[in-house]
Amino acid sequence: MGWFVLARVLFVAIVAYAAAILRPLSFGVPVNIVFGLILAGIVVLFEARLRETAVTRVLGALIGCAIGLLLSRAITAGLFWADPADRRIQFLDSFILIMLPYLGLVVGGKHGEWLEPARLVGLFRADGSEHHYRILDTSVIIDGRIADVCETGFLDGTLVIPQFVLKELQMVADSSDSMKRNRGRRGLDILQKIQKMSGVQVTISDADFPDIKEVDLKLIELARTMQGKIVTNDFNLNKVAQLRGVAVLNVNELANSLKPVVLPGETMRVFILKEGKEYNQGVAYLDDGTMVVVDNARKMISKTIDIVVTSVLQTTAGKMIFGRYIEPGIAPQAAAPSAAATPATTATTEAREDNGRRPRPTPQAQQT
Repeated sequence: MGWFVLARVLFVAIVAYAAAILRPLSFGVPVNIVFGLILAGIVVLFEARLRETAVTRVLGALIGCAIGLLLSRAITAGLFWADPADRRIQFLDSFILIMLPYLGLVVGGKHGEWLEPARLVGLFRADGSEHHYRILDTSVIIDGRIADVCETGFLDGTLVIPQFVLKELQMVADSSDSMKRNRGRRGLDILQKIQKMSGVQVTISDADFPDIKEVDLKLIELARTMQGKIVTNDFNLNKVAQLRGVAVLNVNELANSLKPVVLPGETMRVFILKEGKEYNQGVAYLDDGTMVVVDNARKMISKTIDIVVTSVLQTTAGKMIFGRYIEPGIAPQAAAPSAAATPATTATTEAREDNGRRPRPTPQAQQT
């Protein structure tokens, strides 16, 4: 950082000295020095802004400006038949000379990410196949399940990790809160695990949007620019992206869709972990965390038993399965499925009370 400051001081001093010697303004030396200092200050501010801009955007802006300048010169050369002494023609030439380079500068800077090596290679591939980009957000990296999904090969395309997501993840890892710090470090470990997987393409995108402050909105804009999909488990980001026309791959929705489907009357084998809220009830959990409430199973705590499914209830806390334990020697017809009549409010209350006390971490249902 020291040589940056020295370079800026030397630049400002040289510009001020040149203004004092050459005197571009028809005033005294102090006025010209102030004029030179103002110009140098504007250039330094512009340079500081460019340092936060991706190199591909700067290069795109320069290329666009050069193309606009060439087009403007070609157009003005084509107006050789017009009277050059006419002020209207002079204004038209000046307007074209200013407008086209400006348009090229803006458009080239906005779409500079197309100059990234991965994009350029994709344009000249022989098969001409479209490249798929999957942009990861901070929450899904910290969650960790994305590593398992990548390892199974169900997630195709290139995984894109934006620099602003890495910056946010690093801030979480450097937090003074021990819980946040552990979550951030877990996210960094997950990224390293994904990068080491064979067959998984991972790229770090330098694209940034300085005018946008929120990370979620930056993700949406990046996905729209790259024509990719956002991979997340954030419910709010999911809804906002859908409203803006950006496709989203939600890990929570994937986990819910993979839960086993059971129908009333089927039998299943569960381990009764604890007693339930109602009389003579036992509570069990499936491998994916789905809670199973079993009637007539209070005395079977800490045992693995076979039950008959009586009903399935979808609540705000997730899916719940109700069943009944049929004691040996009792005919199934003689057992009334009283669990099916359990009120939905009781099931929802019990699911909420059990939240956070399950024997294994499970994907939570989406909550608004």
